[in-house]
Amino acid sequence: MSTIAKLVLVLCLICGPVLYGKEKVDFSKITSPIFFRGDHKYGFRDPAVVYHNGNFHLYFTLSETAGDGGYYNMTAYSKSGDLVHWTFPEIITARDRNLNYSSPGNIIRHNDEWIICLQTYPTPNRETFGTKDSRIWIMRSRNLKDWSEPELLRVKGNHVSREKMGRMIDPYLLEDAQEKGKWWCFYKQNGASMSYSYDLKNWTYVGHTRAGENVTVIRQGQGYVMFHSPSNGIGVKRSKDPKSWGPDVQLLTLGQKQWPWAQGRLTAATVIDMTKVPEVGKYIMFFHGSSKAGLEIQRAHGAASLAIAWSDDLVNWAWPGKSR
Repeated sequence: MSTIAKLVLVLCLICGPVLYGKEKVDFSKITSPIFFRGDHKYGFRDPAVVYHNGNFHLYFTLSETAGDGGYYNMTAYSKSGDLVHWTFPEIITARDRNLNYSSPGNIIRHNDEWIICLQTYPTPNRETFGTKDSRIWIMRSRNLKDWSEPELLRVKGNHVSREKMGRMIDPYLLEDAQEKGKWWCFYKQNGASMSYSYDLKNWTYVGHTRAGENVTVIRQGQGYVMFHSPSNGIGVKRSKDPKSWGPDVQLLTLGQKQWPWAQGRLTAATVIDMTKVPEVGKYIMFFHGSSKAGLEIQRAHGAASLAIAWSDDLVNWAWPGKSR
């Protein structure tokens, strides 16, 4: 062994595993499933994550209880290189109850820019849930931090006016594996509705399937896996194509029985596939849990906390403190 090779080996033993200049994510250093803990004032909900240049870029709903008993929903941003240390949240949308931009679904790369999808969830008169004017949108960015003004997603087709689109929330964008450039949008309306587009502007409505809120769809092998939110827990469906979904094949509740902070409701999971990223090597799930006491005070806030779990196969999940 050469002197240089020996030196590299010694440095690896001292500094820990490093891959191509990036430290390997050490899941044993994540000591709690919670990384943003909610309280009576602030709830952390609806995570969406993209991994880029060695960082996890996290977008989520920051729900703030107002003095009059209502609440504001805003989309906030944080990032982490190791899933342990997160930057202080930055709000990227307006603090306006007539809009309440929130519930980011995911972030995609399209035509040399980043696209994030999200919803409006108006509560102008202290409504518990977003009004019938709730719609879905996209924003654009070059750097994952500075975002354009929102653009309405006319997922029912350009011939359907905004007023007649109906209430819709929780968008998620997915490129078709069999047809590059064809994008699917999943959104909450009559279960999970589905539309597709080739330019993110002109959409064709396809139909809907029975499912809950906050749909995420990822590829695994030759098929697709859907994660969605029924009344509690995380429902899992599988399909050979993006539009043909049968009944749930699994309902995940993770460590809810041992987690007082999530015993009101465990929900809104998003999953990212990091199995082919050398420094990570797993599927990672981000989700939120609401406490029973939090939901009694504010049903759409719930003192929600953001949390994490991970898996090698999308079936068996681990988290900090899980007993083997």
